[in-house]
Amino acid sequence: MKRVGAHVSIAGGVENAPLQASSIGAKAFALFTKNQRQWKAPKLESASVEAFRKNCNDGGFKPEHILPHDSYLINLGSPDTQKLRNARDAFTEEMVRVEELGLVMLNFHPGSHLKEITEEQCLKFIAESINIALEATHSVTAVIENTAGQGTNLGYRFEQLAALIDQVDDKSRVGVCLDTCHLFASGYDLRTTAAIESTFGEFDRIVGLRYLRGMHLNDALHPLGSRLDRHAGIGRGTIGLEAFSYIMAHPACEEIPLILETPDSEEWSREISLLYSLGA
Repeated sequence: MKRVGAHVSIAGGVENAPLQASSIGAKAFALFTKNQRQWKAPKLESASVEAFRKNCNDGGFKPEHILPHDSYLINLGSPDTQKLRNARDAFTEEMVRVEELGLVMLNFHPGSHLKEITEEQCLKFIAESINIALEATHSVTAVIENTAGQGTNLGYRFEQLAALIDQVDDKSRVGVCLDTCHLFASGYDLRTTAAIESTFGEFDRIVGLRYLRGMHLNDALHPLGSRLDRHAGIGRGTIGLEAFSYIMAHPACEEIPLILETPDSEEWSREISLLYSLGA
């Protein structure tokens, strides 16, 4: 079964996220486990954790269908020693929060070199950061999200994702989340069935489809290779519907979270229905 959902709000507590997902007809969802614009957050209260787990169970959401995302403040490849230490501490704390909620994945953007170190050194720092967090936890998989290549962000080429995975000690606890808008913005064509088939084939050769743990389904506002991370509604951007039909039929996308991050939350219910109709 395909598991389509959206990145829902945690307003009022994390326990409300599965309720919101259910209300839009989702079979998966993403969330932040804390305010993503702040470094620190209060510890999760046991009552909130219990309510979250109950609401997930009631809504039919298994841990492998839920894709939490870490704070956008975290740069695991920072060239600044103190900022890197802070980022690693924050990332490890988020991994611990995910474990406390009974979840099994944490999605994150790799990091940025800020033109102060080489790409290779930045990738080394990111991989070291992943290893530190995995050593401090027990069961959560670190899920690397490909980026649009905006600014000095790394992770926009499959070779960079492969280099990170190669340097992770426990490869059973590392994976990839492919964002369609980011793929397109970074130069991977998705506009036709032949184009996305070629892109998936390249990902399989360089990284491996066995590492695919989730996807973010977004159309793109800007043309191929723009390096601009600007999402559009499904079928309302420069990618078009063929790519999403391909994804909804692809066996590698079975039973993984397929998460909308499209700009209009009022459209999520319609977009979920649209995606399921494409795979029918």
